[in-house]
Amino acid sequence: MDGRGVPLSLIVTGANVNDGKRLNEVLNAIVVKRRCPPVRRSKHLCADAGYRSAENLRTIETHRYIPHVVSHRQEADIKGRDPSKKAKRWVVEVAHSWFNRFRKLLVRYEKLERSFLALNHLAAAIIAFRNVPLGINIIYG
Repeated sequence: MDGRGVPLSLIVTGANVNDGKRLNEVLNAIVVKRRCPPVRRSKHLCADAGYRSAENLRTIETHRYIPHVVSHRQEADIKGRDPSKKAKRWVVEVAHSWFNRFRKLLVRYEKLERSFLALNHLAAAIIAFRNVPLGINIIYG
């Protein structure tokens, strides 16, 4: 997800597969390639405590991201000390909520992986379109 919650990559795995095991695949599947940022700006990757292992941190750094891996408790402590700072992972939670609004995706009834992946890509395209700032007012269905 980017800073606005627009999905940048999708992969489909079984429900019993740990997210951290597929981190390299997710980072390799990013559709929108970003140019190398200037020296003063870097690419940051915010993740929860499930990605704290040394292997995952190494994967994040090999993809030239700066890892921000904190637990919910640490993030709450940081917010308690400085209320002006907002939580960084809320973007991902909001995007999951947007995907759950597509009722066809909420419970997987498709037998084929390619059908389920195609529906997820369609949902991601709709989410991305809704987050693009337009100069005219369009009512979304």
